[in-house]
Amino acid sequence: MLELLEKTVKHNGLVLAFALVGVVMIVSMQLSKRLTFGRVHGSAIAILIGLILAYWGGIQTGGQKGLADVSLFAGVGLMGGAMLRDFAITATAFEVQVVEARKAGMVGVAALLLGTVLPFIVGACVAWSFGYRDAVSITTIGAGAVTYIVGPVTGAAIGAPSDIMALSIATGLVKSIMVMVGTPAAARFLRLRTPRSAMVFGGLAGTVSGVSAGLAATDRALVPYGALVATFHTGLGCLLGPSLLFFATRSLVG
Repeated sequence: MLELLEKTVKHNGLVLAFALVGVVMIVSMQLSKRLTFGRVHGSAIAILIGLILAYWGGIQTGGQKGLADVSLFAGVGLMGGAMLRDFAITATAFEVQVVEARKAGMVGVAALLLGTVLPFIVGACVAWSFGYRDAVSITTIGAGAVTYIVGPVTGAAIGAPSDIMALSIATGLVKSIMVMVGTPAAARFLRLRTPRSAMVFGGLAGTVSGVSAGLAATDRALVPYGALVATFHTGLGCLLGPSLLFFATRSLVG
């Protein structure tokens, strides 16, 4: 019976990968609800669990693809590959309504640009302070500070190694958690009371999961407005990361 189950799983790796992600999300949502009372979003916890599983898979097999190097979980490599990743990014863009986005005005556009460039600069400076001197590594880690999706997308486009892309994901995760936890505490200072202020905040913060969870803990009515502008960060970051930001970084560090 166990041999039959193992053969079935090996021949349906992608199905197992979806099931594994589903289990991780269920566990993450429960941990978010019971341990953090919703202040740390389940998606951030899920990413942390994913990084731990990837580390375990690399240690067990000595491979380069994390959990996907374990034969039983080979489907994770396909699920996490470029094809499905880019499809997910494109699907996210379809949720944005341009008519609603216009309500943010030029202030929202300025916040979006600042929220993309400033985190990149901070992430690049952190990478430099830890001894990274090549443009590829600095750009990838800096892009991870924009969002944890922009980091690996940028890294894959400019040829960054897997360990640098993992660091970029971790950088984005730390930022996401900081936004989740810090938003309710800073809401009064930031005057997060109106949809317009939520849009500007979403543009500056940039992380959809962080903004959504932070605003949910502040005022649930503001969540759609903050997430609306924050959603654009993925597309904008993926556009600027491997192009303008990479060329600017390379011109500075050589």
